[in-house]
Amino acid sequence: MPVETLVWVGDRPGHVRMIEQTLLPTSHEQLEVKDVPGMVDAIYRLAVRGAPAIGVAAGYGVLLGVQGLEGLSGEEMMGQLKEISATLAKARPTAVNLFWALDRMVARAQREFDAGKTGDGIRDALFEEAHTIFREDQETCEALGRHGAELISDGGTYLTHCNAGALATANTGTALAPFYEAHRQGKKIAVFADETRPLLQGARLTAWELQQGGVDVTVITDSMAGRVMFEGKIDAVFVGSDRIARNGDVCNKIGTYSVAVLAKEHGIPFYAVAPLSTFDRTLTSGDQIPIEERPAEEITMGFGKQTAPDGVKVYNPAFDVTPARLVTGIVTEHGVIEHPTQENVEAALRAAGVDLDS
Repeated sequence: MPVETLVWVGDRPGHVRMIEQTLLPTSHEQLEVKDVPGMVDAIYRLAVRGAPAIGVAAGYGVLLGVQGLEGLSGEEMMGQLKEISATLAKARPTAVNLFWALDRMVARAQREFDAGKTGDGIRDALFEEAHTIFREDQETCEALGRHGAELISDGGTYLTHCNAGALATANTGTALAPFYEAHRQGKKIAVFADETRPLLQGARLTAWELQQGGVDVTVITDSMAGRVMFEGKIDAVFVGSDRIARNGDVCNKIGTYSVAVLAKEHGIPFYAVAPLSTFDRTLTSGDQIPIEERPAEEITMGFGKQTAPDGVKVYNPAFDVTPARLVTGIVTEHGVIEHPTQENVEAALRAAGVDLDS
């Protein structure tokens, strides 16, 4: 069974309990988040990370902010909600699910306000909406696992980069969901996990949770990916995504682009696995995706130990963009978008009922 990354505890007042992911794999501790500043801090520090999990956390962060607001008019509640949403939106800039979830919460509140609901009625609706986001993510992970497992062969060996598993979602994950489902089906598979510098999410998180789930996993350094491909050890690559443009360009953890280039060179299929909520309909290409730059200390003082000279310049982008031409397919909860282009991405979104103009 996958680990439980985050959950709402209690009714009202309630709070969020999540795995403190910055301490894995040496310590498995729970973090209790009870207010909006605490949620902003958890998202920024990467105590909770992964696009779907950040979306769930954002919805629950709104609840932390509104649950104590009683007896307000509808207009007063909407004003408070927009302030809370704006605060949460500052936590991280790249993962589109953060903004998707906040926009969804505000839109639900707006519908209730337009229907004449009081502040208490709007708050009730927000509780329902946030819990729906959580349940939908669980169902989406299961669907991603089913569709992705069809691309996995018994006896196959696969490569993944960063962490896009149970620790990044409310269920089995995105990129790791096919592995869990294939394992559940009895397929004998093995997974190579890139360590994912500088924060080692692959080594610390992916390896930890796949071990917990009974999946055969081997950690390699990022620079070894080309070698294991050259040796013929990789049948396909599965990665997650934090944002996907309308043309199929995939934004994911730094180093993903390098893996995609290597996979292309060696004739290895490269799959991104992500829910439709990860597609940013406002962006026509990955060139428009804002790339978060993290503190230099993540590189110069990795995990508390100095690894670079004092005063050296550092460039630390947290993400990169893999052009659609390098992507064999994007696995969504509605199926696989093969060889993504703007035309077939938009067709898939329309078929799933997504309004491309909103």
